Amino acid sequence: MQPTTTRFQAFVTGLLALFVGAASCLAEGPTVLRIGYFPNVTHAQGVIGAQATREGAGWFEQRLGPEVTIQWFPFNAGPSAMEAIFAGSLDATYVGPNPALNAFIKSKGEEIRILAGSARGGAALVVPGDSTYAKAEDFRGKKVGTPQLANTQDIAARAWFRAHGLKVTQTGGDVFIIPTPNPDQLGLFQTGKLDAVWTVEPWVSRLLLEAKGRILIEETDALTTILVSSVKLLRERPELAAKLRAAHIELTAWVATHPEEAQAKVRAGLEAETRRPIAAPLVAAAWSRLRFTEKVEQAVLEKFMADAQASGLLKQSMPLDRLFGTE
Repeated sequence: MQPTTTRFQAFVTGLLALFVGAASCLAEGPTVLRIGYFPNVTHAQGVIGAQATREGAGWFEQRLGPEVTIQWFPFNAGPSAMEAIFAGSLDATYVGPNPALNAFIKSKGEEIRILAGSARGGAALVVPGDSTYAKAEDFRGKKVGTPQLANTQDIAARAWFRAHGLKVTQTGGDVFIIPTPNPDQLGLFQTGKLDAVWTVEPWVSRLLLEAKGRILIEETDALTTILVSSVKLLRERPELAAKLRAAHIELTAWVATHPEEAQAKVRAGLEAETRRPIAAPLVAAAWSRLRFTEKVEQAVLEKFMADAQASGLLKQSMPLDRLFGTE
């Protein structure tokens, strides 16, 4: 009887192992990576990534592995994307440098890390084409729109006017900086309710093409978009974070070397997200002012931090070494 008992025990042991393994798989579930982005030309890698996932031929899925499910979440503003990371509902996101800086400092360096750069340029101060604006002094008493209070272009505008001798406060000063959502800028600019707009592509090109504006100041090398990660992702799934960064860098290189194909994919992604046609000339015009690169320098972020502090929109500063760390 001993052999039979041994076989039975082996059978039971194997069956238990099978059940434990199945229960473990069910407990772990599929690996889900949640990535944020803005439906914007300056977030081209995110727009392309989301569209590729939508089409079932995901750029990131192919490089992160079949066991990874990627979920894309569009945001309209950087602060809301940062709050999503704080809440644990987002693992990584494309975002402007200033919201990332604010989140890093707000969390005392415990929540946000930069994975890579994404885009530079594409930001400008646009004035009416028939205006005589030529220098900062010409804006005394004028109203200048920016996308959002304390966003990257808002800080840039405040820093520029302040550097040229104009007093700028949150409520007024020599020039009125008025945070205005990008979709609202065009109409207000056309009707004269905004005298100028400091914004980013594709809104710069819309102001030029549709409202006959002209560029007075162009930030040709400004850091516009970066890819950031939650610290939780880096600590708990470092290999996945590394694969995400590598896939982003590869896509960034592809975007830079295949502009026509990349523009077509961005158009498709924007049309799917906004549910309206996006003109090819608009995307092409915006593209001409952008440079896609994974590079990002700490000194650039330190300058943003100093400008935000000087503008009164950042209460404190701190060393940024950890912002570029891996945990």
